Amino acid sequence: MTDTQTFSADVYAQRLHAAQKAAADKGIDLLLIGTGPDFAYLTGSWVSSHERLTVLVVPQQGNAWIAAPNTDITDIKAAPVGELDVELRGWNDGENPYEFALRGAGDGLGKVALGQSLTADHVLRFQALLPHASYELATYALAELFTRKDEAEIAELRKAGHAIDAVHAQVPQLLQAGRTEAEVAHELEKLILQEHSVIDFVIVGSGPNGANPHHSFSDRVLAEGEPVVVDIGGTLPSGYHSDCTRTYVVGGDISTAPQDFQDAYAVLADAQAAARAAAHPGSTAADIDAITRQAISAAGWGDYFVHRTGHGIGLSTHEEPFIMEGNDLALEEGMAFSIEPGIYLEGKWGMRLEDIVVLTNDGYESLNQAPRDVR
Repeated sequence: MTDTQTFSADVYAQRLHAAQKAAADKGIDLLLIGTGPDFAYLTGSWVSSHERLTVLVVPQQGNAWIAAPNTDITDIKAAPVGELDVELRGWNDGENPYEFALRGAGDGLGKVALGQSLTADHVLRFQALLPHASYELATYALAELFTRKDEAEIAELRKAGHAIDAVHAQVPQLLQAGRTEAEVAHELEKLILQEHSVIDFVIVGSGPNGANPHHSFSDRVLAEGEPVVVDIGGTLPSGYHSDCTRTYVVGGDISTAPQDFQDAYAVLADAQAAARAAAHPGSTAADIDAITRQAISAAGWGDYFVHRTGHGIGLSTHEEPFIMEGNDLALEEGMAFSIEPGIYLEGKWGMRLEDIVVLTNDGYESLNQAPRDVR
């Protein structure tokens, strides 16, 4: 990422301390975090060293260090982590970066937690050097740290919600009969960049294309009264993401849409509202999914709801908590995630209604306020 904004160095110092404590409490001897969202969360740096190894090493006790190519050390120093008691160790091509990264980590390491962005070529080399260690994902080992957003993160997610709402406010005027999905999508890209620093994705699914949840856009021409799924998201300079879906009708009059679409949308809106109302600490991710699924199934549309109800969001667009069947993760204050049920009738139309919510001490706050009715 470029043109990023970060928090103060104190924020990252607190996060590193919390990560070290959480790992120690779980008997983890070493954290190895590669570049990406988790690295940025703990250091403030979005540095990318491509195929070369850059890794944050957090021992159970003592100060953390970063091993990185010497070509990237200057960029890392410019991030907030450069102001902390974190040693920056530069290695040169020709050295073994894995041995270099593990110097000072100690002998007899029993449990190592790996960041999810470390690719197999890096993981296999660490495993060869530490053959007797057991390994787990840091994503799960530090779930309470990564999934519970602090006030600074919630403030950024709130900004992101407002930013994407501003784009959705202009969608109805773009959906004119005779225009193509691609023409609308290109206008949306411009609008997203007015509110964000990066475009993450644009979905404009009209008519039968809306029945594909991961359709992007095409040269299909919009027709009056057709349903259109518009799912858009972007990234703020801080690295936090927006993601919001609304379903529209070309021309703005839902009465011109197919009757089965009108009937199904009423069910979808009620199911999403019920799930939002049930979002509070103590519920599980599976509970929220079940509420949407039961409501949609009871109305006869269950076979047409083909994906999970939601996903966490933060420095990644998709992260824990995943709101789906089988995920018994207990939801806690500060967790932020989407609630986005959908109904998809192949060959005819699709619909999805998505809001990002963050849990409060006794309920939730919706970070999206764009109208939920079909416009």
